Amino acid sequence: MEKPFEQELMEQEEDTQKNKFLTFQLGNEGYGIEIRHVTEIIGLQPVTQIPELPEYIKGVINLRGKIIPVMDARVRFKKQAKDYDNRTCVIVIDIQELSIGLIVDRVSEVLVIPEEDIVPPPEVGSASFNRYIHGIGKVENEVKLILDCNKLLREDELSELSNI
Repeated sequence: MEKPFEQELMEQEEDTQKNKFLTFQLGNEGYGIEIRHVTEIIGLQPVTQIPELPEYIKGVINLRGKIIPVMDARVRFKKQAKDYDNRTCVIVIDIQELSIGLIVDRVSEVLVIPEEDIVPPPEVGSASFNRYIHGIGKVENEVKLILDCNKLLREDELSELSNI
């Protein structure tokens, strides 16, 4: 039996996105997000703060009429906060039906990282940081920490943000 046309199109789209990662910088460290999670990249917008949210959630932005919570990736990963500048970007990603903006120092490029060049993160130190990391991608002489978008927020955090 033949596949429905829509299913075939979706599978082709997934194939074109396979092993593609949007890479970005936080300080000297390179990170990657699977391109299928990325909706768009925008410059930093005015952020409206909302009381009683976790420190790493900076507030919300209005993106063409849609209210999107924004998370400072530096603060989420317990790195030293840094003033935003003209290279600071917001990567809008989808996590389980919720759009969220990730504030990063700068966006680098889209890279193809073959599966064989991605290794699991080491089992050392704090397991809480490793929970965000899906793997470590080897790219020429560098490494990129590949984020697991579905683990950037816990279930309770996701439900709190979806109620905004």
